Amino acid sequence: MKSKSDEELMELIVQNHRPALEELYDRYVKLIYSFSIKITKGDTEKTKEIVQQVFLRLWTTRSTYNPSHGQFASWLLTITRNISIDLIRKEQKYKGAVQLELAEWNQMKAPQSEGVQQQVTKNILKQQIQEAKRHLSEPQQRLINLLYWEGYSLSEIAELEQKPLGTIKSRLHEALKKLRNNLNGKLGGVGHGE
Repeated sequence: MKSKSDEELMELIVQNHRPALEELYDRYVKLIYSFSIKITKGDTEKTKEIVQQVFLRLWTTRSTYNPSHGQFASWLLTITRNISIDLIRKEQKYKGAVQLELAEWNQMKAPQSEGVQQQVTKNILKQQIQEAKRHLSEPQQRLINLLYWEGYSLSEIAELEQKPLGTIKSRLHEALKKLRNNLNGKLGGVGHGE
């Protein structure tokens, strides 16, 4: 077998000649392995799976190597690359599906796991925050909404508002102080039985 060319070995493989596959394996396993380990970023388990898939494909498919299309090693590396991409895509699709299922499960589970008292407490706190926000000026309310609810940074808000960053920081400081005072008044009143 060692004297046969890669093309001759592939012709024998198509005829289910196992020693031909073993010879190709011996010739190219190191190349396929080193190429695969780079693709998988060092994951030896995935690499072994890719190597196995490559040689399984050679054995099971009836496609033959055509020397006019390039070197055998290049053809083999193309097969390896395609198998690697398929494996990675499958894995990402699976991970995405699992993450989606977990998210759905957590959403279904969350309301049941919270007690009625916790839910009521959250709703009351939410109402108190909304009430405290009403005591803020329009620019302060807009700042709080942009920063905490819409996710803008202070420098982005300064750009949007066309104000210096220092002014935005001062406005935020005053708004938070006012919110805190209003909330402390409300929470303090509730705590004292009013």
